Amino acid sequence: MPKPLTENEREYIKSRLIEEAQNCLKQYGMRKTTVDELVKRVNIPKGTFYLFYDSKELLFFDVFRAFHDEMHAYLKLKMEALPIPVTAVAVTDLIFNVYQKVEESFLYRFIIDGDIELLMRKLPPEVTQEHTEIDNFSIQQLLAVVPMAPGINDENSEIFGAALRAIFLTMLHKQEIGSNQFGDTLKLMIRGIVIQMFEERIK
Repeated sequence: MPKPLTENEREYIKSRLIEEAQNCLKQYGMRKTTVDELVKRVNIPKGTFYLFYDSKELLFFDVFRAFHDEMHAYLKLKMEALPIPVTAVAVTDLIFNVYQKVEESFLYRFIIDGDIELLMRKLPPEVTQEHTEIDNFSIQQLLAVVPMAPGINDENSEIFGAALRAIFLTMLHKQEIGSNQFGDTLKLMIRGIVIQMFEERIK
């Protein structure tokens, strides 16, 4: 019978799995990455992998969620540091900067290869539902950092959050939109949402 893992060993193995899953996303994408490849990189038995994750998709979802949380924390920190009075231009530039960071990251290939859509289809419904609820809450926290935006209220903060997620997913269609115009188009859409945060109430 294998020796039980200590808490430190569990933390180390999980962090290594996430690290190598991220590296595999950069190199191969999710479809071509196998559990065998992951356990080989982390140097653990295949059975040990399943002590942590029931499938490779759940591991890749953890990678996605960790990066998502990192970006939210970055955005919240930057929003809190914005000079008062906070302006729509400043918030637009900040959110656009986060989208640029995503485009420069490993996650961009995850998006444009369609792996993120495949991942969401393969995840248990309760996992995606939990993520949406957490995402809505964290977006509400972000929006609460913009007290000068009269368009935001408890009823519509989820709508603003969904709108920002929708813009994020336009990265799937960068080629169709036009690579040369994509950055300007993205910023224009973000600005449209932010202006409503500052100037209008969604009814």
